[in-house]
Amino acid sequence: MDDSSFLALKESLQTVEETDQVIAFLESQDTFSFPSLENGLFPAAIAHESTGYQSIWVRDNIHVAHALFAVGKTEPACKAVSTLASYFLKHRDRFDKIISGETSPKQVMQRPHIRFDGNTLGEIDEKWAHAQNDALGYFVWLYCSMLMQGALSATPESLELLAAFVRYFETIRYWEDADSGHWEEARKIEASSVGTVVSGLVALNAYLDQSARWADLQHDQTPVTSEKLKSLIAQGQKALEEILPAECVQDDPLLARKYDGALLFLIFPLGLVKGQLADTILEDVRTHLMGDYGIRRYLGDSYWCADYKEVFSEDDRTSDFSDDQASRDKYLKPGQEAQWCIFDSIMSVIYGQRFLESGQTADYEKQRFHLDRSLNQLTTSECPFGPYRCPESYYLEKGKYVPNDITPLLWTQGNLMMALHQWKQTLAAGT
Repeated sequence: MDDSSFLALKESLQTVEETDQVIAFLESQDTFSFPSLENGLFPAAIAHESTGYQSIWVRDNIHVAHALFAVGKTEPACKAVSTLASYFLKHRDRFDKIISGETSPKQVMQRPHIRFDGNTLGEIDEKWAHAQNDALGYFVWLYCSMLMQGALSATPESLELLAAFVRYFETIRYWEDADSGHWEEARKIEASSVGTVVSGLVALNAYLDQSARWADLQHDQTPVTSEKLKSLIAQGQKALEEILPAECVQDDPLLARKYDGALLFLIFPLGLVKGQLADTILEDVRTHLMGDYGIRRYLGDSYWCADYKEVFSEDDRTSDFSDDQASRDKYLKPGQEAQWCIFDSIMSVIYGQRFLESGQTADYEKQRFHLDRSLNQLTTSECPFGPYRCPESYYLEKGKYVPNDITPLLWTQGNLMMALHQWKQTLAAGT
């Protein structure tokens, strides 16, 4: 298939067979290549060392592993998640010291590290915004989900690790803990982080009920019981009731945020937010964050703002700005935020799942609309990183939106792969 044939097929996509042809073509172009380390972990991007994205992020690995798992590629997904468990076991003392009070969660570098050296499973000696409860919640959620489906098997050691996560979330009072969240920025109490932890705890509770392994967590001085888990879940749900559909409702105007793309992940893949609340979040994103090329993370986002490469050196572009975000924000002009490519695919999946339940034409049309946008975000032959790549975002360079240097981003690839898989399910169900 040549480029013109692909473009024609992309415009059609009326059958499962056509969709399979598009997937096959993209696979032949390495669009869905997920190169991993020998231990199964995925770098955030197939990128240039100057970006720093060759490091391992817990969050990105969970999203990539989940995408692979969702489309039936079980082995690489399980390998990545198992190695993440090994990483957390290796650094279990990070949890224990905070639980015991030996170290304080206020010292961010003393928290469990969510970015590390994948080759050695060692920590990186660099200041980073490690207060990211969402990353920890994602791990518990996917690990327990895989346990429930029999893809992974729990050991006494891994169960004790899960118990340490629970005690850690309790110690830091996650429902009111200010963290740096999905975007690794200024710390605040944000719904997307609280909700991810809630999802992890719900999945753990469901697994322990299913497996009848509560007794394995009772021998410690602070046992994890069903009552404790349900209480912690309730604390998080109460906080979400007070925050959603916003991301943050703190009084500080520099922290308060009404719209944020990260809230989409509470709908999918986590499945925590449903019904009218999910409708509101989806429409907020479509109305306030959607641009011509992608979807903004949030209004006022200065990461990869206009002419970002002229303003910041290679070493500074992906630096930790969590303690001094104003130094980056001053370069942003309103309306010139980068437009990200991870969101349209997620929205397509959400509307696709809704269509299979509702049969509503509106859901079908929105599924196709966001799928088309996702496919249009693929790079062309004019891109210096090559054609048919999934960028992290499009940003303004000399007045033109172009893919940023984080191209391709594996998280974007995984989301597009799921969106095409969901489209096949829609077509198979008949429209």
